[in-house]
Amino acid sequence: MLRFTLQPQWRIEREAGDTLDVSTLLALLAAVQDSGSIAQAGRELGLSYRKAWGLVCDGEVVFGQPLVTRERGRGSHLTDPAQRLVWADARIAARLQPLLASLGSEMGGELAGAQRRQRAVCRLHASHGFAVAALHELLTARRLPIDLRYRNSLEAVAALARGECDLAGFHVPLGELQHEAAQRYLLWLKPDPHRLVQLAVRTQGLFLAPGNPLGVRGLDDLTRSGVRFVNRPEGSGTRVLTELLLQRQGIAPAQITGYNTTELTHAAVAAFVASGMADVGLGVQTAAQRFGLHFIPLLRERYFFAVSADALGQPDLQPVLTVLRSPAFRARVAALSGYDASATGATMTLDEAFGQ
Repeated sequence: MLRFTLQPQWRIEREAGDTLDVSTLLALLAAVQDSGSIAQAGRELGLSYRKAWGLVCDGEVVFGQPLVTRERGRGSHLTDPAQRLVWADARIAARLQPLLASLGSEMGGELAGAQRRQRAVCRLHASHGFAVAALHELLTARRLPIDLRYRNSLEAVAALARGECDLAGFHVPLGELQHEAAQRYLLWLKPDPHRLVQLAVRTQGLFLAPGNPLGVRGLDDLTRSGVRFVNRPEGSGTRVLTELLLQRQGIAPAQITGYNTTELTHAAVAAFVASGMADVGLGVQTAAQRFGLHFIPLLRERYFFAVSADALGQPDLQPVLTVLRSPAFRARVAALSGYDASATGATMTLDEAFGQ
């Protein structure tokens, strides 16, 4: 099956009719932010020093304000408008990546169907996560086709129950919240026809600006004046988790500023907080680490793939399960911050996972 990779692209047209290469400019600005040197940033992108500065100057003309400042002995630094551009690009990528990945997979599946290819393809519907993305990358590298659709956890298990997918990804917290969280998925998952394959155990917690300038210690601080929260959409596993955590502590959503502000993925929430548009978000530790955020762990959870018991022996599913259980994939999951791959690939019944 062909693989389609879709990427968002900025395009700005000037009055003269020519266009600014905004994608390269944004990549250059991000590299300057990381390295503190426009010469080093240019080398990373294969641009000469002159070409890099010319691109910055073109951007400053278009945006009407400085983007990079230089200080003798202290290198190059982004201005506030340039930082806002870089963070806007990061938020766009984090928001759209799951959608574009799903559309690319859908296009590949439709083309394969139009060509009447006989090879069966495993259909995976799952909430977006770093281990799921790692599995997709490894399957692609081994040229094993998979039809991946990113959907929230409740949509994924409902799709499995309707026969619309072969694997459905969802996650449930360990500990005292497990039973109540699992009940939401057991509306569609049943003990006899379904089995669970564990993908990973991961840590969820609070995202905060580096250094935790507001001194947030836990969920109770979300009700403080001036603390802005960014949530996940209804139906997502992390939204379910957020609701249960707040209920346990007697906190009403109306007490939290920004409760109805949502982002689609853990990475998008992290980017939202990192860019200063919110003060607190909730998500997996990996996202906090990748965006340089302060992280307060709240709990551990298991991420599962639900599957029909009858489908476990089907040929289209075996290559996926083989890769999922491989040492190479376990090593990739274990390398993710806050992830545990010790039981990755284990198959169990619902009773074994959640009790009677």
